[in-house]
Amino acid sequence: MSGNTNSKMRFGDQLLNAGLISSEQLDLALLEQKRSSKLLGNVLKELGFVTDQEISALLAQAAETVTIDLDEIEIDAETLATVPFSVAKELALIPIKADLHSITVAMADPFDVEAIDKVERLTRLMVNVVAASGQDILDLLTKAHDQSETVEKIIAELMKSDRTEDSSEAEAPIIRLVNVMLHDAAERSASDVHVEPDEKALRIRLRIDGVLQPYVMIPKDLQDNVIARIKVMGGLDVSETRLPQDGRANLTSGRKQYNLRVSTLPTSFGESVVMRILDRSGISLNIESLGMRDIDSEMLRKSISMPYGMILVTGPTGSGKTTTLYTALKEVDKHERSVFTLEDPIEYRLEYTRQTQIAEKIGLTFNSGLRTLLRQDPDVIFVGETRDNETAQLIVRAALTGHLVLSSMHTNDSVGAIPRMLDLGAEPSMLASTLKLIIAQRLARRLCPHCREETKDLSYYRSIVGDALPDDAVLYTPKGCPECYHKGYRGRVPIFETLWIDDDIKQLIPTADVSAISRLMREKSMNTLFQDGIRRALRGETSIEEVFRVANQH
Repeated sequence: MSGNTNSKMRFGDQLLNAGLISSEQLDLALLEQKRSSKLLGNVLKELGFVTDQEISALLAQAAETVTIDLDEIEIDAETLATVPFSVAKELALIPIKADLHSITVAMADPFDVEAIDKVERLTRLMVNVVAASGQDILDLLTKAHDQSETVEKIIAELMKSDRTEDSSEAEAPIIRLVNVMLHDAAERSASDVHVEPDEKALRIRLRIDGVLQPYVMIPKDLQDNVIARIKVMGGLDVSETRLPQDGRANLTSGRKQYNLRVSTLPTSFGESVVMRILDRSGISLNIESLGMRDIDSEMLRKSISMPYGMILVTGPTGSGKTTTLYTALKEVDKHERSVFTLEDPIEYRLEYTRQTQIAEKIGLTFNSGLRTLLRQDPDVIFVGETRDNETAQLIVRAALTGHLVLSSMHTNDSVGAIPRMLDLGAEPSMLASTLKLIIAQRLARRLCPHCREETKDLSYYRSIVGDALPDDAVLYTPKGCPECYHKGYRGRVPIFETLWIDDDIKQLIPTADVSAISRLMREKSMNTLFQDGIRRALRGETSIEEVFRVANQH
């Protein structure tokens, strides 16, 4: 390795020489490294200039080391056990092959002679090195470790141990218990973890695809320790058990980063805790991914491109409104337009967008923030939720004075947003002039593609759906398999009702005649939620039962 001139070059210069970064990017990264004292490679990754795989390949080339893809390698448990999990994680390496005389380890940094020496001393074997992505190494290590750790095993360990309520010996297993619980929830794509104190046990349930499902029952005498650990994670006051509290935490599971919103509420059997899991990497922010009809996607794009006006997205909590609004914002040309948001909370970070977190405790509400924001020369404004008179009146006024405004609200359908805005004090003629598009939406559970079954006899469905099913219709029902945890569903699919505000509908807005607007929608072939749900079912994405559950037309 000593003869390789590239290995003597500074790491930043190596990346520059390889054409992976520009000199401007290197200068910026070096300034940030000086400020933060982080490793240059980590700074470059955080800034998005290089990927973990690119760094791994460059280091391997400099060290004249083979680079491998860990996804293509099977590692037995005995080999993994040669280096303890904590040591392997600390050194960013994983053993992949071992015999009586040598051990082969995949390393993120093949130049790390101290790590190689430590493995040699620990195993008393000659170390051979191959290179792999640091993130892939961490993913595989975590997965292998999680498979050996289950909630049931840790509970059994805790129950056998001699512990008191404040025992430090019980602390590590409690931390592991909560970590495994959260990793399981993330792995199953749960949106919420419910920690529910009961008279004789602590019940844990996961909300998966919008439905609460049993997860585990924890013995009552572990309750205080489990809840205390969650409160520590969320930055809450452990000693305060009489008042509700709200906090936030971060969770890393594999290569995904999650935000946790933690809420506690005193109950008769102890503190109830609900953790909302927000996966920033789990969505694709493009209009095609929403799955709207082509004509509805076209109307959304047309509305976003307008210089002023108002777009509303309605639906119950957890129906995907924020994702739809973020997707719309992503379509805005931010190089030529100034974009601001007011959110509670900020769920996803958007480039070239100034995002503000609402903080009602200090007086930063939607309406006070909006008043200030209007003095910031905005072109596009996203208001997370319209729920009071002042905010409703302000967004209408902003849309009327040359701004494009996007917001959400809670109504049962798209038409219901019109009387709701009028109830909140929006002036009828101004509302008619500014409204461009209203989208109502729901989330239906997606049929598991691995086990869904085609329905042979459609007579029952024809009797309840009628003419909505064409003669050549193909429908599927859930079955259940290991891929979907035997539920028959995995993930969710959005269904939409899109109300385009044309001249005919604009004339009806001041009257708030919901029946007349709904009739006009049908005449103009605008899909209702139920019709769009049937469309999704005919595409094999969900079941008729799910459509009735989330968008029953009756």
